[in-house]
Amino acid sequence: MQNSSEAIETGLKMLINGELVAGERTLEVEDPATGGVFARVACASASQIDAAVLAAAAAFPAWSATPLADRQALLTAVADRIDAALETLATLITREQGKPLADARVEVGATSYFLRHYASVQFPVEVIEDSAQKRIEMHRDPLGVVAAIVPWNFPLLTACNKLGAALLTGNTVVVKPAATTPVATLHLGALVRDLLPAGVLNIVTDQNDLGAVLTGHPQVRKISFTGSTATGSKVMASAATSLKRVTLELGGNDSGIVLDDCDPQTVAPLLFNAAFMNCGQVCIALKRLYVHDTQYAAVCAELAKLADAASVGPGIEDAHRFGPVQNRTQYDKLKTLLVEAREQGRVVAGGDTPAGPGYFIRPTIVADMPDDSRLVSEEQFGPILPVIRYSDLDDAIARANDTRYGLGNSVWSSSTERAERVAARLDSGTVWINQHGDFGPDIPFAGAKMSGIGVEMSALGLHEFTQSRVISRAKTTVV
Repeated sequence: MQNSSEAIETGLKMLINGELVAGERTLEVEDPATGGVFARVACASASQIDAAVLAAAAAFPAWSATPLADRQALLTAVADRIDAALETLATLITREQGKPLADARVEVGATSYFLRHYASVQFPVEVIEDSAQKRIEMHRDPLGVVAAIVPWNFPLLTACNKLGAALLTGNTVVVKPAATTPVATLHLGALVRDLLPAGVLNIVTDQNDLGAVLTGHPQVRKISFTGSTATGSKVMASAATSLKRVTLELGGNDSGIVLDDCDPQTVAPLLFNAAFMNCGQVCIALKRLYVHDTQYAAVCAELAKLADAASVGPGIEDAHRFGPVQNRTQYDKLKTLLVEAREQGRVVAGGDTPAGPGYFIRPTIVADMPDDSRLVSEEQFGPILPVIRYSDLDDAIARANDTRYGLGNSVWSSSTERAERVAARLDSGTVWINQHGDFGPDIPFAGAKMSGIGVEMSALGLHEFTQSRVISRAKTTVV
């Protein structure tokens, strides 16, 4: 792969009905480390999105009847192709998303891992009752065409988490990556085109303007969406017209509460990693940190040391731990939050945007921000962490819960018993103790309040790609 800032004509096409298809439009993709275009790829028209959905619908009867073992084998084959193309896929992710190559390699490896996990899952019929009078069974059938709409922070992993679950359960899929990060996903389509029957997997792109065409399509039976709460509300409204199934994994303003028995030097690196993984661009990243009065100054100081020592630069260069923010819109929002942080609080580390091209912001620690500031009350989705003082634990719990979001929270303590008591009072789909952001394909992931609807991952998440069918059979003789 080229590492220059010059535009690259990749010629990447969409995957529709088993064919690599040129778009009726072209989509330019920026490298966030330079702000310049590095790729021009195929971009769909509304009629091409319609064609992709119709192809998936036509492929559904045969695919849904394919034995589970055969579907599992094909998912494993897709994972093998991903493993073989690790370096190429990682480089593409770095160029379009910005994360360092080491992190991009982790994303590609996690993508393969998720697919292999789904390939190992069985779907036995669940026997609810088997008595002398009757036998009741729960069967789970595929739904049909699944629209998988993917965000820009983990483009390949999120896409394959959705398509893996959908294909395993017998559905066919239309994947739409984010307009700013379509390249690795389109490359995946070219890699696996010959593995899957035509129409089973389709990959289309847009300029962030045709989402409603996909979500409102009458042949789509389920939408799996990951993104902002505002867009998720629009997706849900679109789905309502035909009562499509929806799984929405939306925004979060995840808090961490550090109890007064923690050692600041021990806990600070864990907190720092939780807040700044993927440059803070993670739905479950630590976004608000509540620290007891007795620990506040020391924790701020330890976090500041880590922020000051952080290496920030183009992800394609191995020396850097942190890359740029992914896109200009997010970059401009974060710069505004930095101005407000200086006006309303105290920046103890970072806070600057290095001179030169690209969307770089150094990891920033902000103290003494008021609860009603945007940095505390909204999801920043970037490398800025507010550290908030508390003296009463009940008050800290109430403040942590005082948000419309409820994706995840964490509690940090040297006492498991104390941490568990606090965890039981936090209002979110996941609460971590002495860690933050742990997840996997076997762990249920669900948001509370306005952080989402439904469950992703685990058996519960897979069930959301199926229709329940109960067969209740009387054992009496009918004359």
